[in-house]
Amino acid sequence: MIQGNSNSGPPIRPCFALITGVIAVSTGAIFARLAEAPALVIAAYRVGLAAIILAPVAFWKVRREIRHLSGNDIILSVVSGVFLALHFASWISSLEHTSVANSVVLVNTNPIWVALLTPVVTGERMNRASFFSIVISVVGVGIMGAGDVAAGTAALWGDFLALIGSIWAAIYLLLGRRLRRKLSLLAYTFVCYSSAAVILWLVVLLLQLPVSGFSTSTWAAIGAMALFTQLVGHTSYNWALKWVSTGLIAVSLMGEPIGSTLLAYFIFGEGLTWMKLIGGVLILTAIYLAGIGEKENR
Repeated sequence: MIQGNSNSGPPIRPCFALITGVIAVSTGAIFARLAEAPALVIAAYRVGLAAIILAPVAFWKVRREIRHLSGNDIILSVVSGVFLALHFASWISSLEHTSVANSVVLVNTNPIWVALLTPVVTGERMNRASFFSIVISVVGVGIMGAGDVAAGTAALWGDFLALIGSIWAAIYLLLGRRLRRKLSLLAYTFVCYSSAAVILWLVVLLLQLPVSGFSTSTWAAIGAMALFTQLVGHTSYNWALKWVSTGLIAVSLMGEPIGSTLLAYFIFGEGLTWMKLIGGVLILTAIYLAGIGEKENR
């Protein structure tokens, strides 16, 4: 059954979903680095396994809703999945060429693209608090990544892939915001994740990439990405898209560089500098301001 009107209010506070999403999504870069498999294969398994897990639940709970989706809603949900696939393909590939910190910092510049594209995709206007929080968060991201970017041009291709992945992620979020106003979480995520999985697997098969014979640790990392990073992380954000603005969610996602950088420091020994700490403080400040602004605009 289609979800009720958002005017009835969320069943839980959206901030809890956003915090859960940040924690879960922060592990994505770590699991992707630990998985010794081609980037596109990792992405295909990640979203494919998530879709398979959702399938029986979707069939049981929302098959009627999915059958009665309008042609436009189906198209937009599939297109959202296309951009999710593009995001994963670009971003996970970037991790093969640049540092975790650099990749995560650049892929999380999506608040810039969200701010630019929001009026076009969702018809919403960006409020002043969201605008200033985006500016602060982008400055924080710039400070966090300054040391890595200045380290040389060897990772330039990886940096470019991460940046492109950020644009695809912004479009994915904006389409989700538009669709989640009327579609249930389960119906939207199942169609979106399934579409992304089909596209990624077609590419994997077309390129004849290896899809088996990986180590136990690689399978564990891929499984963790599907269960925790995708189903918990992305689904938490997709739930929140019904209740809060895309701008707030985009700014909240800026918490990912903080979590990923800390994890990379402890697991891979990647540098943790004062610049990254200062940038992290600015990002947390931006998230707080965006949350306050969202509350005042309700």
